[in-house]
Amino acid sequence: MSPGAPLRLAFTHIPRRLWAGGYNYQSNLFAALSKFRSGEFAPVLFAGTGDDDADLAPLAAIPDVEVVRSAAFDGRVGLAAALAWGLDREAVAEFRTHRIDAIFEAARFFGWRLPYPAVAWFPDFQHRRLPQLFPATARWRREAGFRMQIASGRTVMLSSESSRRDFRKFYPGAKNEVCVVRFATGPSPAFLTANPAEVVAQYQLPEKYFYLPNQFYTHKNHQVVVDALAILADRGFDAVVCASGSTEDRRERGYFDEVMAGVRSRGLEKRFRHLGMIPLSHVYALLRGCTALINPSRSEGWSTTVEEAKSFGVPMILSDLEVHREQTGGTASYFGTEDPAALADHLVRLAHDSAAPFARSLVPDQDDRVAAFATDFANAVQRARQCYGTTT
Repeated sequence: MSPGAPLRLAFTHIPRRLWAGGYNYQSNLFAALSKFRSGEFAPVLFAGTGDDDADLAPLAAIPDVEVVRSAAFDGRVGLAAALAWGLDREAVAEFRTHRIDAIFEAARFFGWRLPYPAVAWFPDFQHRRLPQLFPATARWRREAGFRMQIASGRTVMLSSESSRRDFRKFYPGAKNEVCVVRFATGPSPAFLTANPAEVVAQYQLPEKYFYLPNQFYTHKNHQVVVDALAILADRGFDAVVCASGSTEDRRERGYFDEVMAGVRSRGLEKRFRHLGMIPLSHVYALLRGCTALINPSRSEGWSTTVEEAKSFGVPMILSDLEVHREQTGGTASYFGTEDPAALADHLVRLAHDSAAPFARSLVPDQDDRVAAFATDFANAVQRARQCYGTTT
């Protein structure tokens, strides 16, 4: 790295269809760094040869972001070498070719002999909190990855104080530098061009609807929403929840089909609407026009959908998780993850209390929160470089 030159920071592409939250996280991070730490960082995103152009194009369009395609980042190529020999040689060769200065490790381990400072992002600890939702091999792989990153002396980045407490509980002997970096979204103007009223009409939604934009992972707990709608149907109250997001959960492949079979068997097809994977501009349009956002998840590190709702001042109905209360400062409506009756009551109340539909705009303090996110991330990278310098 030359004096005054931006730090070339390596990222690994996260496909949106596999983990929309991770994709959105990196997209917002790149935009935040470009806007608030301009000239300090040059994110270099390494993608596989088969990764979707539709995913990569919006990221490449963010100022200062460089996208590199390489077979070294196809699937789990290099993992065996990282485990056996301590180094993913093919990935490191690409890092050298592209003059990388530091690494952001997200769901990928490059080896304990990695010759770069690295920040290891642990999004959450759901495999420890909800082990029953993971096949044994998936749970072991995730735990082994965390432990190897800890043992390798990585600077660990967490998204909340709740996660920090979990980290200290589950890994009490860890001596790693730990940084809490609270995610904040700064939606690109390009994603705010869709007219909410037109998008609502396109999907044939009523004027008042609730929005659930969570991927169909088992822990996201869509079932409690279906149960709440069944309770409201019995009461004769008409509420509509529209859901969007990928149906792919590699841990429990039949989960989406099971939920939707229950929707059909209970006659709730008009009340629970799944829209599929929709454009991000439509996601933001539906969020801006909804009665309230719902996040019924059983586990979160720092919810992307909650953060996006905060960006527009959207009312929220959230599962009563410690991190949800931390993220919203106690301003949302909360319900137990196994309490559909409480959720049903919240739906009725907010439906009655909501005004006529209108398109929300970004809240006034949005830039302040995104600037803080960029600064905290920059500080985490700096700590990783300092720690690396003292151990090499």
